Amino acid sequence: MPPLNPNLAGRVFPPTTYLVGREKVREFARAVRATNPLHHDVEASRTAGFADVIAPTTFTAVVQSPSVTQLVQTPDTGLDPHRIVHGSEKIEYRRPIVAGAELSTTLTITDVTERAGSSILSTICEIRDESGDLVVTITSSLLHRGDDV
Repeated sequence: MPPLNPNLAGRVFPPTTYLVGREKVREFARAVRATNPLHHDVEASRTAGFADVIAPTTFTAVVQSPSVTQLVQTPDTGLDPHRIVHGSEKIEYRRPIVAGAELSTTLTITDVTERAGSSILSTICEIRDESGDLVVTITSSLLHRGDDV
């Protein structure tokens, strides 16, 4: 398999959208064993100053997923989903994700490097609310294994 084109660096993918559902937040919280009442109880969340339940921090994986799928399924990237290994991830919150929010995620490839026959894609996903305000920034690296790895 040839290495990925380094010209992918700087490519910005069209935004994807995700409507945060209350039950999705609760289901995710149960799945990751997040017991904080703010993830389950609307009244507790409202008392804390939120409009609805708030998502656990790792819920970003759910919101970000359509953008990552878009990246992997875009034919001209040359990515093979079976060769991708998630390297690292850093999540920076500006504020919690609240049920009822309609969020958009824009994925940008910031760098492509070759190492030992594999490619490393550095990406940034910006998650914004309906007003365009930044909610979360996710910085990730994806390893695309080469033939000999």
